[in-house]
Amino acid sequence: MAATAAETRMFLEVRRQLQSALLILGEPKVGGMPMDVSIMPSSLQMKTPEGCTEIQLPAEVRLVPSSCRGLQFVTGDGLHLRLQAQAELGTKLISMFNQSSQAQECCTFYCQSCGEVIIKDRKLLRVLPLPSENWEALVGEWCCHPDPFANKPLHPQENDCFIGDSFFLVNLRTSLWQPRPELSPVEMCCVSSDNHCKLEPKANTKVICKRCKVMLGETVSSETTKFYMTEIIIQSSERSFPIIPRSRFVQSVITQCLVQLSSARSTFRFRIQGQDDKVYILLWLLNSDSLVIESLRNSKYIKKFPLLEDTLKADSSSAWSAIKVLYQPCIKSRNEKLVSLWESDISVHPLTLPSATCLELLLILSRSNANLPSSLRHMNSFQVAFLKM
Repeated sequence: MAATAAETRMFLEVRRQLQSALLILGEPKVGGMPMDVSIMPSSLQMKTPEGCTEIQLPAEVRLVPSSCRGLQFVTGDGLHLRLQAQAELGTKLISMFNQSSQAQECCTFYCQSCGEVIIKDRKLLRVLPLPSENWEALVGEWCCHPDPFANKPLHPQENDCFIGDSFFLVNLRTSLWQPRPELSPVEMCCVSSDNHCKLEPKANTKVICKRCKVMLGETVSSETTKFYMTEIIIQSSERSFPIIPRSRFVQSVITQCLVQLSSARSTFRFRIQGQDDKVYILLWLLNSDSLVIESLRNSKYIKKFPLLEDTLKADSSSAWSAIKVLYQPCIKSRNEKLVSLWESDISVHPLTLPSATCLELLLILSRSNANLPSSLRHMNSFQVAFLKM
């Protein structure tokens, strides 16, 4: 093979449940030197007359060299081959809010973007999951008597925290003495009536961080506030604020939401939409057992977007657990017909996030797609991406 070992890109996807792996070695450049590739159980070795490059695999991954099959060369991509891989199952994803350990403890709510304290020293006696979005309709179908929960929304009491698909519900009645989120001022909106516009006051329910002005959530009632999981860190008051790069935090929260929803409700297609119900991304979860190992990643997108700067700290080769997804961008009126089909399909689950976070997620997906080998970037009409756990 004609390539320089130091410049050869390696991509390895290990499927833990299937005990298999796809290995791609980057396409050799014209005029390069011959290279020998050796596959060993715990490492990959590439030799050229100039030297030897060895990539060590994570301790939990063991390749089976004798199982190599499907060897082929893909133009623009490089050498592809499949082989068996013995990999330990990754640690089980935990809830965004550990109910057993956080209940009865004093917790502090932080803005994830800047570390501003939103709620300080709140003792939560009950941390409970909310029922599914359409639970009231199910009650109506199954009960032979009038719905006892009709017009009775589920709002948390003073020391409660209710957990939804992508948000927390918290009661702020006793938090008047604590630093409260800054509420956006009342806005004026134009309402059309008989082709005439008149201004009417419309309350803006957005909850904004006082320091960095990021949208944290929305007010649900005079006492209840919804905080989005992608914007808030809930930490024991005994611990300090954890500094987590924004890209890593968003990916971690989204992957946990998708994996938990797919497991609990057997749904694998999602509409990622803003708080204004505008759809930004159509997303299809393929699998959640991937371990991705790559070297010499393309960093041109990282230099342009601060959101991705944390990836610069990684070594030239890295390994990370990930979910594999298909996605379609829906901004600027793209894929309107597909959006309409998915909106009318009851098997597609909506996942609501702040609009700015939807755009951040789209940027992360696009960057992941651009860094994949070219033959892996598309599947049918969808784009392919990995999200780190």
